[in-house]
Amino acid sequence: MHKLFIIEDDTMIGDMLSMYLAEEGYEVRKAATGTEGIEVLREWKPDILLLDLMLPDMSGITLCEKIRQFTSVPILMVSMRTDVVDRVNALVAGADDYLCKPFSMRELTARVGALLRRSQIRPLTETPLHFSHEDIQSRVSRKIELDPSRRAVYVKGEFIETTFSEFELMRLFHANPERVYSREELINTLRGIDSFVTNRSIDVHITNLRKKIEEDPKEPKYIRTVWGVGYKFMFNHS
Repeated sequence: MHKLFIIEDDTMIGDMLSMYLAEEGYEVRKAATGTEGIEVLREWKPDILLLDLMLPDMSGITLCEKIRQFTSVPILMVSMRTDVVDRVNALVAGADDYLCKPFSMRELTARVGALLRRSQIRPLTETPLHFSHEDIQSRVSRKIELDPSRRAVYVKGEFIETTFSEFELMRLFHANPERVYSREELINTLRGIDSFVTNRSIDVHITNLRKKIEEDPKEPKYIRTVWGVGYKFMFNHS
């Protein structure tokens, strides 16, 4: 049974979501404030988080940034705000998807299911890799390592916290260095059922990744822009 956590200050909405998702087979807990939400997250460790954008003690954006400091739990932001800027701000803060109120329960469960699948199922194209000693030394010298089983990214041996979407992009890039990916190909990598993934959100994820892995994000050496096409990943750079 997947554990699902709801941070929603509207008691009626919180209770309705809780009852519906429990009937769908989820183990559900809920909180009404960001402060309480952080306490539960540290203790309970849910599989997915539904986070309201407007909370009484802090904004959902601020809370999302705080959460991303200690966990990569999938975050589905929910809000009555429909402006693109609000969606982009949520993605920049570390949310994995954004759902506008009012929404149907069918759409909600579809998005929750899509996020869980993206977080737990390896791509069908992924196969075990075997390296010689020389290969391993070469890869270590590249300074960026991935551990797919733990969904972990290491830069110069240091663990780097990533969101679901960031890790999936990093895994794709890491497995296919120097290949140029169009934004549409990257969208298809991340898209679940009805997930909100656009050219703009891809650019946001790339920007966030660069901040985490590049020495100078404004002059990226690993994730490079191919103007008019998309992006490529370079292990060896000058």
